[in-house]
Amino acid sequence: MTVTLADVAARARVSPATVSRVLNGNYPVAASTRERVLRAVDELDYVLNGPASSLAAATSDLVGILVNDIADPFFGIMAGAAQTAIGEGASGRAGGEKLAVVCNTGGSPERELTYLTLLQRQRAAAVVLTGGALEDPAHIAAMSAKLARLADAGTTVVLCGRPPMSGGAVTATLTFDNRGGGRRLAEHLITLGHRRIGYVAGPAERTTTRHRLEGHRAALAAVSAAGGADGGAGTGPVPDDQDRLTIHGPYDRRSGYDATLELLRRDPDLTAIVAANDTVALGACAAVRDLGLRIPEDVSVAGFDDLPFSVDAVPALTTVRLPLHEAGVRAGRLAMGKEAPPPGGIATIGAELMARESTAPPRKL
Repeated sequence: MTVTLADVAARARVSPATVSRVLNGNYPVAASTRERVLRAVDELDYVLNGPASSLAAATSDLVGILVNDIADPFFGIMAGAAQTAIGEGASGRAGGEKLAVVCNTGGSPERELTYLTLLQRQRAAAVVLTGGALEDPAHIAAMSAKLARLADAGTTVVLCGRPPMSGGAVTATLTFDNRGGGRRLAEHLITLGHRRIGYVAGPAERTTTRHRLEGHRAALAAVSAAGGADGGAGTGPVPDDQDRLTIHGPYDRRSGYDATLELLRRDPDLTAIVAANDTVALGACAAVRDLGLRIPEDVSVAGFDDLPFSVDAVPALTTVRLPLHEAGVRAGRLAMGKEAPPPGGIATIGAELMARESTAPPRKL
C-alpha cells in the first residue's frame, strides 16, 4: 500500500500543508515540528507521489558527507578531500558534476538520522559518514535500518574513520587503527621512563574515544604485567588507579585545559599528559604553562591525529598521525565507484607515531 502525504501528516500530528512545507523547505517551521515530520517520513518510508515515485530505484546527482563538527580540522580535512575526489571527473545524469554537500551534525545522533532521512528523500547517489560512531544500542539499530533503506534505494554508503557496521548496507569501510595508535603513543612515553601518565579522553560514548583509551591502557597493562620493567629508560610501577587519572570531555581546547588542571591537582607527580586529540593537547599545554611548569622538562604532553598545527606548536607536539586527507580522497573515490571496495569491504588505515619535542624523559626517574 502506497504511503501518502496524509499518512505522514497523521503520524506526525500536523496538517498535510505542514508536511509539504517541511519537505519543500520553502516556509519556516518550528524545529520540533520539523523533527517530528521527518521522523514520520522515516518511519513510514515515504516517497513523493507522481513522477518521483517512478524513480524509486534511481539516484540524483547529490552526495552527502556527514561530519560531527566542520570546524574541527579532523573532520574538515576528510570532508574537503572527499568533496574534491567526488567532484573530479564525475558526471551526473544531466551531464554535470556531482553535488557534494557537507552535513554538520554537531555530534547530535538525532541530526545524523535527520540528514540521512533528507538524503534518502533526495535519492542521494552516495553518503559518506566520517568520524567515530555513537555507542548507543538504540541509535545503532536506527542507523542500521536507515542505511539499509538508503542502500536498497541505490545509494552507495561509505564509512570513513568509523568502525565497521554489521549488515550489508555499507559498501566500504575505512577504519582508523585508533587502538594501535593509542598503544604506540603510550609505549613511547613508557620507553622514555614515564609511569604516572594522565589521560584527557574524549566523550565516553564515542567509539574513537574508547578505542584510543583501550590502546593506551593496554600498553600500561603490559608494563604492569612485566613488573614495571620495560627495557627502556626507566623502571617502576604503573599506577593502578587509571580511572582516577582519566578525565572525559569534548574534543576541544577548553576540555584539555580544564582536565589537565584537574589531573595535576589529583596527582601533582604526573610526568606526562596524553590528550584525546591535538586540539585537546593545545589546551593541556596551556594549562601546564599556567601552572608554571615547563614542557617537556616538567611534564610531557602528547596528542593524536597530527593536525596541521601540531608541528608548528612550541614545542612541536608529539602525536599520532592519521592520514586524514588520504582517507578522505579514498572515501570519495569509493563513493563514486572510481575505486573497488577493499577485500571484505573493510580496510584498516594505520596510525604512525610522530615523536617530537613535547615529550622527553621525566626529570625525576
